[in-house]
Amino acid sequence: MAVIVRLKAPGGVDQLELLSADLPPPGRGEIRLRQTAIGVNSIDIYQRMGLYALPSERIPGVEAVGVVAALGAEVTCLEVGDRVAYAGAPVGAYASERNLPAWRGVKLPAGLPDETVATAFVKGVTADMLLSRVFPVVRGTTILVHSAAGGLGQLLTRWASAFGAVVIGTVGSPAKVEAARAAGASHVIVGRDADFAAAVADLTAGRGVDVAYDGVGGTTLQKTLACVRPFGVIASIGQSAGPIPLVDVHDLGPRRSLMLARPSVMAHMNDVDAYRRSAERVLAAMADGVLQVSGKAYSLRDAALAQAELEAGLTTGALYLRP
Repeated sequence: MAVIVRLKAPGGVDQLELLSADLPPPGRGEIRLRQTAIGVNSIDIYQRMGLYALPSERIPGVEAVGVVAALGAEVTCLEVGDRVAYAGAPVGAYASERNLPAWRGVKLPAGLPDETVATAFVKGVTADMLLSRVFPVVRGTTILVHSAAGGLGQLLTRWASAFGAVVIGTVGSPAKVEAARAAGASHVIVGRDADFAAAVADLTAGRGVDVAYDGVGGTTLQKTLACVRPFGVIASIGQSAGPIPLVDVHDLGPRRSLMLARPSVMAHMNDVDAYRRSAERVLAAMADGVLQVSGKAYSLRDAALAQAELEAGLTTGALYLRP
């Protein structure tokens, strides 16, 4: 019997329930994974709220680490006992065990702890997509990272800094400044209501940043437009502060000449080659010590608490569940 967290209906954390479920044997091309650490991400909250539809099983979660417990027919890329990580569809990571396509499983090097990978794998793949596919960040690139003390924000900051980029981060409170600076932010703007456009103008001598990453949503995206140089890029990657108002195309150009991206990491991970390349780079960066993020553990039965604290902005770094 597997222990699962299921969504009764779209809504608040009270809609998450803990159940036991029988699993069928893994099908052709599938593996059975006994999970050891499950990543908690903002996308899980969007799934719970109904912004992103869940499969009929109604189990949220897009990443985990575990040990292969059984193989379906025609699986040759993995063996029972292999330790693997995965991210992406099919959704359903909030479980002690699950079946999933074998090609999703990426073997882990012996030196990487399960918890380290679970807190950083899908966020690392997201960072790789943003720093290479959406806008190639290189030495001398100036970037703006909102929520720089969060799980994804720290990874973006660390990796971009390792490339030689100059990172300007924003954080919601003074308590989070140290985490952003420890991740490599050259400058940190503090306060949910801070005039970060004016601060960015001061820090860049009026030029603006080359690329900005906004996972906050709400009114932040509109304000971020004023932070980016002509022909720069704004990547809208979430809406933790609420729905994003409609953007008038005239706010992008021709005066500002901006490019607005709304990239989906799920779409990126559904491209098998892109997924495998990103996974390899992420694991290599973890092994080299470039990608590190603090993690906070919760029991699987406390998944609702983990989501509530993440949603309320009470956490720093990344969260994971222990089955």
